Amino acid sequence: MERRFAGRFAGKVALVTGGSSGIGRATVLAFAREGAAVVIASRGVERGEAVLRELAALGADAELVATDVSRAEQVEALVRRTVDRFGRLDCAFNNAASIDVGVHKPSADFTEEDFDGHVALNLKSVWLCMKHEILQMLAQGTGGTIVNTSSVNGLGGVPGDAFYAMSKAGILGLTKSAALEYAQQGIRVNALVAGGYRTPMLESVFERVSPDDPAAAEAAFARMVALGRIGRPEEAAEAVLWLCSDASSYVTGHSLIADGGLTAPYR
Repeated sequence: MERRFAGRFAGKVALVTGGSSGIGRATVLAFAREGAAVVIASRGVERGEAVLRELAALGADAELVATDVSRAEQVEALVRRTVDRFGRLDCAFNNAASIDVGVHKPSADFTEEDFDGHVALNLKSVWLCMKHEILQMLAQGTGGTIVNTSSVNGLGGVPGDAFYAMSKAGILGLTKSAALEYAQQGIRVNALVAGGYRTPMLESVFERVSPDDPAAAEAAFARMVALGRIGRPEEAAEAVLWLCSDASSYVTGHSLIADGGLTAPYR
């Protein structure tokens, strides 16, 4: 199928980590529909290949790079492969994360290994991606946009999940600092502060909270959301694309809370 070049991102190159599932997958497809060439970074190669087939059906140019974003050499290779294949990097969505690090328990009961695991998978990984993406964008001299996935869990405390909250709060600090450092070079850096979206990760949370009746846990969560429902990954993808587009050209260092009103009573 002939590739379509129409759209907000025609001629642009977008990199999405965690691009084989959930919000990442939805964002990959949204970028492709808007004309971008897309690189998917994923630890799950089989799921990534399934997304590649979806992209092929859209006539999109795409590449899958198996990557553990907590490993510096793999992240560096990911960005290098992006440039080798497509010649540049314009947009990056650092979305890969894990909630399944260790077990959930009170803060004083965690181990040092638990701490290191959360930091590596959910915080260091974002910094590593930003580092190599920014270096490439600086080398190009034409600027670029970066969006990092945080969470409403990073806006406050989370009993039993202190390290996940810590890592997501840290992403906001990294995002704002980099935004200030590189604004004059034309690189905008923002964060998507995600609420509950219908993804495999969220479904695993419901199963953990209520193994006998995950649907009951989901219904209870939905009742806390002002809009009364779980978000669709495509809705998060639209927020990411807006932050990467020229429509948000005066927005940097911003934490875009997209949670259906879940946290509105508390902020």
